[in-house]
Amino acid sequence: MNEPTAPQPPSAEHHRIPVDGLDAFKRAFRRHAAGVAVVTALMPDGTPAGFTATSLASLSAVPPLATFNMAQVSSSWPAMTVGNRVAIHTLGPRSRHLAERMASDHAVRFVGEHWHSGPYGVPILDDVTAWMLGTIIEVHPVHHNAVIVVQIEDGSLGAEDDALLYHERRYFRPGETA
Repeated sequence: MNEPTAPQPPSAEHHRIPVDGLDAFKRAFRRHAAGVAVVTALMPDGTPAGFTATSLASLSAVPPLATFNMAQVSSSWPAMTVGNRVAIHTLGPRSRHLAERMASDHAVRFVGEHWHSGPYGVPILDDVTAWMLGTIIEVHPVHHNAVIVVQIEDGSLGAEDDALLYHERRYFRPGETA
């Protein structure tokens, strides 16, 4: 009978020790592929706001709850209040330009004909794989960020598309190479 061998530690060439916790965090999450969504809302003055989010998650099916995270320094932060409505859009490769636009300077995010005013005046992006309309029911500040909880009330499906992922600071379709 063969005796089991003890696991060997990875060799130094395959294992790099990060400088600090922040470095380890950044490196790990750059390698963690995430789906891409865009969140839109109306600011307190009624102007459209929105941003690209890679933190969208399903929290509950009954009731239908979704969460996303954001920085409190975001230009869209003033729109993230309990009771405000938001639209959460899921994207595919054909709408990659929307992810890029909504991650750019906030002054240009709603310039053009890539969106329309939806229910309650909430901005709805065109040519997305799906969108969901909901009401913010909880905002949980954490350090200089927050977890936003949204109860979904309505929505619509767009044309099917492959997934759009964010990985190593770029958007891509699964199987696509750099």
